[in-house]
Parts: sequence; C-alpha cells; structure tokens
Amino acid sequence: MSLRLHFVVDPMGWFCVSMVLFIWLYNSVFIPQLVLLPHFQEGHIPGAVVFSYFLTSLLCLAALLRASTADPGRLPQNPNIPHSEREQWEMCSKCNLMRPKRSHHCSRCGHCVRRMDHHCPWINNCVGEDNHWLFLQLCFYTQLLSLFTLVLDFCQFYYFQPLARSDGERFVWRHELALLRFSSFTGLLMFGGMSNLFYTQITGILADTTTIEKMSHFVEEIDAPRQPWQQTFAEVFGTRWKILWLLPFRKRQALCSPLSFPSRV
Repeated sequence: MSLRLHFVVDPMGWFCVSMVLFIWLYNSVFIPQLVLLPHFQEGHIPGAVVFSYFLTSLLCLAALLRASTADPGRLPQNPNIPHSEREQWEMCSKCNLMRPKRSHHCSRCGHCVRRMDHHCPWINNCVGEDNHWLFLQLCFYTQLLSLFTLVLDFCQFYYFQPLARSDGERFVWRHELALLRFSSFTGLLMFGGMSNLFYTQITGILADTTTIEKMSHFVEEIDAPRQPWQQTFAEVFGTRWKILWLLPFRKRQALCSPLSFPSRV
C-alpha cells in the first residue's frame, strides 16, 4: 500500500517542530564549519568521524520528518470488524466511532489512534501504533547527535590543537565562543530530555504499557501475558530483522495480530 502523509493543523505544533529543526540545522551547519571540517582538513580527526557525524545528522532528520508526517494509526470511518473480534472493540464517546480497545481519542488531532502512546508537540503528531518505531528512532538519533556535538564542543575547548589556518573575518570565527556555548547548551538540553524520554518509552514498551495508560492507571486492566523483548520490539518496528530497527528509510509491515491493520508508514 502506498505511503500516506499525515499533517496536523496546529500552529503550536508547527512552532515546536520549527524549533527542533532550527537546533538540528544549527548543529549540522555551524558546528561542522567551526570544529569538524577545519580540524579534518588539518589532520586532527579522521574522515570516519566526519562521515559518522553527517550520517547521524541525516538519520536524525529523516526520523524527525517521517515521525512528523507519518500516519500514527488513524482509524477509518467505517472499519470492517470481523464478528469474532467484536468483543475487542468499543465505541468512542467523543467521535462515536468503533475502535479497538487500547485506542485513544486525541483531542488535538480530532480522531482516534490505535494504541496511542501520547500526542507529541515536538513532532506535531500523535505517537501511535504505526509511527511509534519512528519516534523511537528520533529519540535515539537525537541523543546520538547531541552527544556527538557535546564531545566536539569539549574537544574544541580542551583537546584540539589550535588551527594553523583560520579566517578571522568569517562570522563563525568572530563569534566562536558564543556559538560553541549555544551549541553546548542545546546539546545538554536535547541529550538530557531525549535520554529521559527514550528511557520511559523503552520501559513502557517492555511493560506493554502506553504513556496514556500509565497516566490513567489502566495498567491493572491489561492482563495479556508478557512476551520476550525481541518479539515486543519486533511488533513495534514491524520486522524481526534487528538491523532494520535503525533505518527510517523503509516501510513498516505490521506483524500478524488479530487487531492489526495494514500499515501505511
């Protein structure tokens, strides 16, 4: 099935996404010009470090764009419910549509989402069954890119040798200290925030509990037996090939499940 884009009309969400894109652009343009590329040209760092930095930056951006525009699992207007599964469905009191249990109505988006975890303003989208894997990738690559940036900032301050060739008239050199301080501040902010979010997401997946269920004390009503962690993550990422769990440039295929729908992500 073809890829379907999903956009949420929310000015606050657009602002939050713009802020995230600004931080990504800042650390992907100024930091390479100020630290990465000059020290590579003078032989202070190997080319593998430069390649790894830009690859991490690319994967982070791809995960952000895909998580922001992917269908999180929006339910159709007239779902075809097999008679044997009707007990696993319920009526939404807000949109008056049938939905599988553990779905949730998002007041910001205005529709129900299958196994909705939460609505994230930083991607201006819900995190649900079909894009949860992209949100996990975004958290992971944002941590990695932030840590990479912090290490480069630290090395620029305390480890790297002074550059033999530097154009003092260029903007990045005239404001080097301010640019590095802002980069370190955003790096610490993003790394700390994403590390905490990534930890809560991983523990929630292992416990088979969404953020909404934790907040609404719905955990006691979920009596399904726990699965091995490999199977749990395979269902989230839509594949048992662990190497594919790291790639946002693919289409998720939902594993066999009684209440699963064809994924459009």
